[in-house]
Amino acid sequence: MKIHEYQAKQLMNKFGVPISEGRVAFTVDEAVKVAKDLGGTVFAVKAQIHAGGRGKGGGVKIAKSLDDVRQYADQILGMTLVTPQTGTEGQLVKRLYIEKACSIEKELYLSLLLDRSQGRLTFVASQAGGMDIEEVAAKTPEKIKKVTINPSLGYQDYIGRDIAFSLGLEGKTALKAANLIKGIYKTYCYYDANLIEINPFAVTTDGHCLALDAKVDFDDNALYRHKEIEDLRDLDEEDPSEYEANKHELSYIKLDGNIGCMVNGAGLAMATMDVIKLFGAEPANFLDVGGGATRERVTTAFKLILSDKNVEGILVNIFGGIMRCDIIAEGVVAAAKEVHLSVPLVVRLEGTNVDQGKEILRKSGLPIIAADDLGDAAQKIVQSVKEAA
Repeated sequence: MKIHEYQAKQLMNKFGVPISEGRVAFTVDEAVKVAKDLGGTVFAVKAQIHAGGRGKGGGVKIAKSLDDVRQYADQILGMTLVTPQTGTEGQLVKRLYIEKACSIEKELYLSLLLDRSQGRLTFVASQAGGMDIEEVAAKTPEKIKKVTINPSLGYQDYIGRDIAFSLGLEGKTALKAANLIKGIYKTYCYYDANLIEINPFAVTTDGHCLALDAKVDFDDNALYRHKEIEDLRDLDEEDPSEYEANKHELSYIKLDGNIGCMVNGAGLAMATMDVIKLFGAEPANFLDVGGGATRERVTTAFKLILSDKNVEGILVNIFGGIMRCDIIAEGVVAAAKEVHLSVPLVVRLEGTNVDQGKEILRKSGLPIIAADDLGDAAQKIVQSVKEAA
């Protein structure tokens, strides 16, 4: 789960991460009022969407007067902001963050994430802040420093100092940076985050350190421990299908292909997608119904697949263990009748109660194509879609 920049900053500030003073605004008049209340003469007017690269798309402006704040707020609110992370469709801007501007001497990069190759939390830091870290890694990898946290020892104060010195900071500024780094670690662990990224991590002309931008991504599996984080969810920024799937305990990710997939088990789902590509088509989604899905959950999964207008055919691939094939078959039949199925459907069942499941499909009266194995199923759905085109 992602949150907006201003929300991320508020959370980190509780753990001692310094930020510029600012507030959220939902209208132009509210943006001007926030700027008045903040005081000062220079403000950052920032679009709030769940994507980076906002400045490149025109979503971040520096206002040198209240009139500028009004002008930029009017420009940005309601615009469809396209950035390298939104794709060509962009995202609609519905809220702004009005923040006091500061005098910046250096822009640095700092993030904390789980390095799965090592199974450890890892800080990534660079003096090349304000840039795409992927580009820095590709062209000048020597500018990136990584520091892993020993899980037996946890965070130690020397880590923050080490990172600060590697960023070229000295004296009191280095100590302030070390405190900021420690605050990020505390935030990450307390809220069960997946990623905290500060870009840029700013050093001001008077030697202070600030999180000038912030991106935080949380582990969905831990949200039950953090009701206050779940309350920050902005549904306007999420794919409606993925949110609906989450409510029904389904793992669903929309993709760009034309073959809808319903599978039980993440590994089998990945294999199913690979085999679809092997036979010349593209999967329209990743959808894992889990090991103990009910008939109702299967019906919901089927509807989610068909809600994608790009789906031209559906492949159901179930290996029944805890999941019974007859339950899957009942759900498929119920959903197909309810939505008036109009695209080819191939079903491959194997495992617990497979014969009962196949019998339910045979007696359904629906044009369901049976398959014996995964290769057979993928070949049949790809061919059926071509013939229906």
